[in-house]
Amino acid sequence: MNPSHIEHIGIAVKNLEESIKFYEEVFGLECYAIEEIKDQKVKTAFFKVGQTKIELLESTDTEGPIGKFLEKRGEGIHHIAFAVKDIENKLQEIAEKGVRLIDQKSRKGAEGLDIAFLHPKSTFGVLTEICEDKSVNSE
Repeated sequence: MNPSHIEHIGIAVKNLEESIKFYEEVFGLECYAIEEIKDQKVKTAFFKVGQTKIELLESTDTEGPIGKFLEKRGEGIHHIAFAVKDIENKLQEIAEKGVRLIDQKSRKGAEGLDIAFLHPKSTFGVLTEICEDKSVNSE
């Protein structure tokens, strides 16, 4: 697959406002974006740490994926995301290697990235996301 870097680490939180305050006051990070992704029933906040981002995820619906995660597991790391080029071909390559996919095709995620998830049962219990920033890769 050959990812270029860890794009972000997603962390499920119950209260986005309190969590943002924690990361700003304790780590001195700056929240540079807050975005709601309605079709994923989530509100996100982003921080940069070097080349990697921290994505805080607050559920906007208890029946959404983050709501269900919080109910089952509580707050904590939800997923790790790797930056790739040519996400559709990467999905095909991954599937050909026997990895179970959650997303057969990429879809739009936060910050306009094309995203796709790999099933944690195929990735040693870690929900794994691959993502592509086509605005960068097309230049």
